[in-house]
Amino acid sequence: MTPLLTSLLQSTVTMAVPLLLAALGELLAERAGVINIGLEGLLLMGAFAGMVATYATTVPLCGLLAAWVCGLALALLFAYVVIVHRANQIVVGTALNLLALGITGVAYRAVFGVTGATLTVGGFAPVPLPVLSSLPILGPAVFSQTLLGYLAFLLVPLVWFGLYQTIPGLQLRMVGENPAAAAAQGVPVRRTQLLALLGCGLLAATAGAYLAIAYAHTFIEGMSAGRGFIALAIVIFGRWSPWGIVGAALLFGLATALQFHVQALGLPIPYQFPLMLPYVLTLLMLAGNAGVTNAPAALGAPVDGN
Repeated sequence: MTPLLTSLLQSTVTMAVPLLLAALGELLAERAGVINIGLEGLLLMGAFAGMVATYATTVPLCGLLAAWVCGLALALLFAYVVIVHRANQIVVGTALNLLALGITGVAYRAVFGVTGATLTVGGFAPVPLPVLSSLPILGPAVFSQTLLGYLAFLLVPLVWFGLYQTIPGLQLRMVGENPAAAAAQGVPVRRTQLLALLGCGLLAATAGAYLAIAYAHTFIEGMSAGRGFIALAIVIFGRWSPWGIVGAALLFGLATALQFHVQALGLPIPYQFPLMLPYVLTLLMLAGNAGVTNAPAALGAPVDGN
């Protein structure tokens, strides 16, 4: 029983990491009043860039840097259209997802050709923490993560501190609640939203890089597999709080991990049911949170001003 619990918890944490990274990025954007449903595209682009750069250099850090560059570039594009031209955020986010899906599919074939062989790359290896990694059950799952895994959970208190204990965090939340009042207090509304979106792009691309060079060690078209949309649901279910988001990410990570363990145990359950569990959970969470008022008051509204 203990090996099963250890394996399940390990899979849960592994599956939660990219969701947590993407959701924390979305939290920054939404706290600044911008809905970025282009998370799926940012994840996919980060995964592709990370895999290609790692394949070319054999250095995982180069893959991570490439993912950051692509994530920032897409975030800048999104910010330009949404902030400068005040375009509909949902439409632009959808276009971003389609753009990333098309670019990664075409670029993959251009670089590697159409082949049935799966290309694999080296990546970030787990870094067990002395003593802690030897603890029963928790040790292998929590304290034997890759550097990106540790980073994801370290960012939770850092993001909380930044949002609630610093002046820039207060200004960001002001912009998301009442941009006109924030502008009246001298807060640069557009610049604040731009920085929030850049942070979102950076974290979402990191989530994609994690998938490609720390988890799967390869790239498959569409490998984000809806994680960007699940991250959006996690922000809502987590009540726009870093602590709520980490709990929701672990819950969705568990739902994803159960797919593998139900099939591995050979239980008489059609495999389609475990596969759809994370998406059913997403719908249930969104339905259960209908009418929730924790969202920033100006979320999704176009902003006039500086």
